[in-house]
Amino acid sequence: MRRILLVVPLLLCTAGCGPAQSSEADATDAAREVAQRAGEKLYGQRPRTAEEVGRAASLIDGVEVMRVTGTATHDGDGVHVVLRTSGSAYNGWFDVEEITVRRCFTVRVSPTSRWRAQPDDVDCPDGPPMTFAPPPDPPRLPDGELRAALPRVSSGGRADEAEVRRALASLDLDAGIRTEVKAEGDRVGVLLSVEGNHFDPQDCLLARVAPGATEVWAPPRIQRMPGEGGCTVANALHPAPAPH
Repeated sequence: MRRILLVVPLLLCTAGCGPAQSSEADATDAAREVAQRAGEKLYGQRPRTAEEVGRAASLIDGVEVMRVTGTATHDGDGVHVVLRTSGSAYNGWFDVEEITVRRCFTVRVSPTSRWRAQPDDVDCPDGPPMTFAPPPDPPRLPDGELRAALPRVSSGGRADEAEVRRALASLDLDAGIRTEVKAEGDRVGVLLSVEGNHFDPQDCLLARVAPGATEVWAPPRIQRMPGEGGCTVANALHPAPAPH
């Protein structure tokens, strides 16, 4: 009778609690959570190339990039990244020591991908994790050189657009720097800019050559955001008031 009473609670727990998951399955779930958090960090609407996505993923702690497919986030089905992660679990009922596994999962990065989507399990590709060279530095905008090169116009005079263009040509600017020059009345406005990604603040310099004053400045960050109009030659000729 005593033996029967001891067995009954065990049967009740088994029936009520459901089948126990193995430590390996728990460890795999932990590895999947790491991949899912990586997917959340990669999620976004900003256009990126496959290399940019892979590089960003390789910088996430606990993640190894095993494969990157696709060309860009906004092309076709987006960019698919195979991530290798690890997870650990310990169940005193089954294990002598903690179980650690390494698993691979695929994450899709695209403007149409779902936020917090659970990554799919995949076989780990052969070979070592991928490595990525650091991104090239954007061209430096020559603030001091521009100040020195631009002409000065005396009060009562008139800025000469051709002279301003010759001053810019003398700087031998990097091919990645776009220039725009516009004359209006007795003034000439100048824009030097580096191509942005349409999401982050753009790099640019503004200059205005006017009678009695030649000025060079960078607009505030908020004005350099996409759609704010800070990086335009119009803003050089008619500067927007500084934000408060």
